[in-house]
Amino acid sequence: MFENLSERLERSFKILKGEGKITEINVAETLKDVRKALLEADVNYKVAKSFTDTVKQKALGQNVLTAVKPSQLMVKIVHDELAALMGGQSTELNVQGHPAIILMAGLNGAGKTTMSGKLALYLKKQMHKRPLLAACDTFRPAAMEQLRVLAEQVDVPCYVETGATDPVQVALNAIKAAKANGQDVVIVDTAGRQSIDEELMVQIRNIKDAIQPQETLLVVDAMIGQEAVTTAKVFNERLEIDGVILTKLDGDTRGGAALSIRTVVDKPIKFVGTGEKMEALDVFHPERMADRILGMGDIVSFVERAQQQFDEEEARRLEKKIAKNKYDYNDFRTQIGQIKKMGNIKDLAAMIPGVGKALKDVDIDDDAFKSVEAMIDSMTPYEREHPDCINMSRKQRIAKGSGVSLDEINRITKQFDQMRKMMHVITNPAAMKQMQRMKGMPKLPKF
Repeated sequence: MFENLSERLERSFKILKGEGKITEINVAETLKDVRKALLEADVNYKVAKSFTDTVKQKALGQNVLTAVKPSQLMVKIVHDELAALMGGQSTELNVQGHPAIILMAGLNGAGKTTMSGKLALYLKKQMHKRPLLAACDTFRPAAMEQLRVLAEQVDVPCYVETGATDPVQVALNAIKAAKANGQDVVIVDTAGRQSIDEELMVQIRNIKDAIQPQETLLVVDAMIGQEAVTTAKVFNERLEIDGVILTKLDGDTRGGAALSIRTVVDKPIKFVGTGEKMEALDVFHPERMADRILGMGDIVSFVERAQQQFDEEEARRLEKKIAKNKYDYNDFRTQIGQIKKMGNIKDLAAMIPGVGKALKDVDIDDDAFKSVEAMIDSMTPYEREHPDCINMSRKQRIAKGSGVSLDEINRITKQFDQMRKMMHVITNPAAMKQMQRMKGMPKLPKF
């Protein structure tokens, strides 16, 4: 995410390194490079020019403190202006209503139907709502089936009228069903097209006029660059949208849409899709995104993602098992699953300050845990619960069953044992004191 832009901005700030003060000459040189970086990231030309003009004005009006270097001051100014460019602060979803109605709009291929499912899961888990998904894409029957399957995945009800041809009536019927069954949010998935056309706009406008939604959200593919801004502009002129959801931001190294939409359309980005998993939906925080663009990481979002997957009761249960040295492969397998649900591993690592830059050229496979999972799945229930029983003959059988080499099995089991011992020591005060009296502490294993 924003890798190329981050690298270019970092190179731009190096122009000011070693300079004793900010001058019009070195600021102009730096910002010329910054503007190029923004344009390469597919940021709208007028937005890029206005941005650099504002930064220049603020930079030249600053007195550099002796404790602050010119390059550091420029980073701070650019950071604040990037956050302001993207809206300044996150915008909450309006779910006031009985039920609250959210209308989803967008072109085919943007991920509108999938995003409807992700939003339903977010409302259910994070906002403790009871959402209903309404399949109102009568133009494409496959979309109805897709939404129904997604609804099953996230365990929320889905209203479908097979063979229906009037999307307005389907939407109204879905709202009646929600009221009757106690659902407090209705997410209306509408038809898309390969490109904007009059029929599409009229249909969505008719649905909006009939159901009067609290939120009209436009789903836009971040990877189409400036086309995303154009799409948002046209939809907003015809529909008066309330906000934007950017999809595929995790796969876009340019990301100019995220930096341009707020300024050009004057509508907030409310959510961003960060992966293929149904949990991969994040509230859009401009300041945090500015941190990430400038290579500062985003530890707050990292912690929030972790909290979504790890509940307190499970943490207490694990802590007791670790203290008694009873941590087993079942626990390890569960935790691997929770980590994978948090999203793309390289994207997660980039949220930790300093790590993203270090891993820039490192290829991290999303199946990094595949061999560990295969090994655990090939164990018997007894072996998973009793790691100490796994001897050489058992390892040979596990290797054959999992397709993982014996050397790899030996490496994983050794590292698991080291990790288990270290976790036990950390949670056991008596064992910690004894370990401190020893010459060296064992190193944490790396999987």
